[in-house]
Order: sequence, then C-alpha cells, then structure tokens
Amino acid sequence: MKTVSWGDMWRVFGKIGLMSFGGPAAQIAVMHRELVEERPWVDEDSFLRGLSFCMLLPGPEAMQLCTYTGWRLRGFPGGLLAGLLFVLPGALVIAALVWLYTIFGNLPLVQSAFLGVKAAVVVIVVQALWKLSNKALRHPQDWALAGFGFAALFVFGLPFPLVILAAGLFGGLRLRNESPDRAPDQAIVSARSPDLKAHHTLRTILIWGGLWLLPLLGLSLIGAEFLASIGWFFAKLAVVTFGGAYAVLAYMSQAVVQHHQWISAGEMIDALGLAETTPGPLILVTQFVAMLAGLKQGGLALYLAAGATALWATFMPCFLWIFAAAPYVERLAALPRLSAALKAITAAVTGVILNLMVWFALHVLFQEVAHLQTSVLALPWPNLHSLDRAALVLTLLAPLVAYGLRGRLFWLLAIMALAGLATQLFPALS
Repeated sequence: MKTVSWGDMWRVFGKIGLMSFGGPAAQIAVMHRELVEERPWVDEDSFLRGLSFCMLLPGPEAMQLCTYTGWRLRGFPGGLLAGLLFVLPGALVIAALVWLYTIFGNLPLVQSAFLGVKAAVVVIVVQALWKLSNKALRHPQDWALAGFGFAALFVFGLPFPLVILAAGLFGGLRLRNESPDRAPDQAIVSARSPDLKAHHTLRTILIWGGLWLLPLLGLSLIGAEFLASIGWFFAKLAVVTFGGAYAVLAYMSQAVVQHHQWISAGEMIDALGLAETTPGPLILVTQFVAMLAGLKQGGLALYLAAGATALWATFMPCFLWIFAAAPYVERLAALPRLSAALKAITAAVTGVILNLMVWFALHVLFQEVAHLQTSVLALPWPNLHSLDRAALVLTLLAPLVAYGLRGRLFWLLAIMALAGLATQLFPALS
C-alpha cells in the first residue's frame, strides 16, 4: 500500500469532514469518491470489507469507516487524525448553534420556524424508516422482530439495550438450528488475516478503554453529579448504538425528556433538526442535548464542560472498537452467527425507529402528551383537545415538499422553516 504523507492526510480527511452532510449514505459516498476513485489510497475490496466491518460495530458507521481507513493508511495516529477530522467540524457548528438557539429560540417567529423544522424532522425519520425497512424486513420473522421492537419501547417502555440484546440472541440462536448460507473458507480467512497477537489486542483495549472510562469515573469520584450522569448515559448509549443514529435516538429522546428531564420534547426535536444541517455524524445530537442541558443547569462553564463530556463519552469508544478489532476484519467478516445476530438487531431496529417517528409526531401535533402508566404499560397518550392546527398543516405539507425536493435535506428544512414562519405571519393559513 502506498505511503500517504501527513500533509495529504490532513488535506483529504479535512475535506471529507467538511463535506460530510446528509447522513451516513452520503458521507460514505464522499469517502469512496475521495479515497477509492480520485486517489486510489484504498482498493475497492478493502473499502467494502471495512464498511461491512464498521456496520457490525456499535456507533456511527461513517465515522468509524473514516477512522478505519486512516488506520490502514498510517496506523493508530492516522486513524485518530481521520476520526477527529470527521467529527470536529460538526462539533464546532453544533456548539455555535446551541448558543444561538438559547438566545433566539424563545422568540415567537423563531418558534414558528422551528415548528416547520419539527414537521420536516417527522418526514426525515419516516424516510429513514422506509429505507431501512426495505433492506431489513425480508422474511416473516423480520417483521415479527420489528413489531417486537416497536411494542417493547412504545407500549411497554422497556430499556433499549434489552431490545438489542434480545434481538441479537434470537438471531444468533436461530442460526444455530439452521445451516448458514455459506460456510466461511478458513484457508482464505487465514491467508488474509495478519499474524495476530492477543497481548497487543489486550493492551489496545486497556489503553483506549481506560482513556474512555477513567475520566467518567473521575467525574463520579469528585462529585460532579450532572457531568457524571451526562457521561455515563452517553457512554451506555455508545455501546448499544446499532442500526444507525435514528434507532438510538428513540431511546435517547425518551430518556433525556422523561427520565432525566434535561430538556423538553420540543427542544429534543429542534436538536435533531439542527443536527441534520451540520457536517459530521447525526449522533452529534448528543452534544447538542448535553450543551443545552448544561446551559440550563449552570451557564457557560457547564455548557462547555457538558458538551466536551458528551463528545468524549460518545466518540472515544469508536476509536476503541476500531483499533482493537481492525486487525481482525477478515475473521469477523467470516462469522455467520455474528452476521445473523446483526441482521436480527437491524430488523428490531426498524420497529424502534417507528417508535421514534410516532413519539416525535405526537409531540409535534399535540401540545399535551401524557402517559398511560400501569404496572405493565407505559404508553404515550395525547390530549386530543390540545391538537395544534398549525403543526397539523405543516406536517401534512412536509411530505409534499420532501417529495418535490427529491432528498435535498437542507432545502427541505429551510422551506419548512419558512412555512412555519408563514403560519405566524398569516394565521389564516393554519
């Protein structure tokens, strides 16, 4: 493999980070163009194997693919540089947006604009659900897993990690009773895999695991209760982020709004809408939530500290997964039971995203959403008399605008914000 200079690494991966709009599919397409097509730093087969590997991991697959390719080119320092350049541009934009949101977010005109953005967010989540379901729901058991994922969160309020664990176990155990489509060729796997040493892997896990968790433990020990709760919550989230950001956002939204009460449901939907407009992985919405909660709790200092804590807890494990597992890519790709578990998780995640879509829609359309709480159920229940007519008009308009724009996400958000302003300036429209 050609040795790439550090100057070229900074230039190309910095460009990828600045151009990484539009979700993981668009981000991966940018990486493919820059790293495979325009300058053959990585061959096609290696890029696709790296992508398959990253999709097996929890966390944002595009950021992890960027880190993996950096690791292939220049080892640990290259992977660290590539991963940071993918995340930091969006993180800086998010920090500025949170500050502006807290200053101007309560103005009536701005709130009306955000009502249009919220309607667009509902459509964006529906589009994500449609794309994933077309890929993931191919057999009756896939539909059953999707129904399980939806009911577990929306109806019964079960923990998201439990849903992921149950789906993964089901997929792995089901494969044990069936013959896999293709048995791995151990000779090929051995030929492709490097000579791996367990103590190198253990050292990597200890170093990066310590870098990830020891600062969070320190926050707990010094009594920084709010920052520690932010850190441990998002660290737990990082471990169960299978199936893309939309899956974990369902769990995150309900947890930060209902359990921790760091922000309101409306602010959570605004956070997702703004995160959609920034470069970098969508999971940067965790930084938005943490910084907004920090401002409410303790002003500028806590705003900065909470944002840094969320970023650390969310993205440090991505480096752990990549650096510990990257040498094993060929062997991991040849494990059919692991692949079956991932497919089962992905099927369940479609139901989780449906839960997110319904939860968002209820909080956009109704000003009051209570919970039907029993010993078994934890069901959101809107007050039908609190229906927001302007929100209803905008939510019906958003799919038409999205269809006309054919996937132009930024323009969808911009046009729906203008439509929201119109409902404030011309009340008769709603």
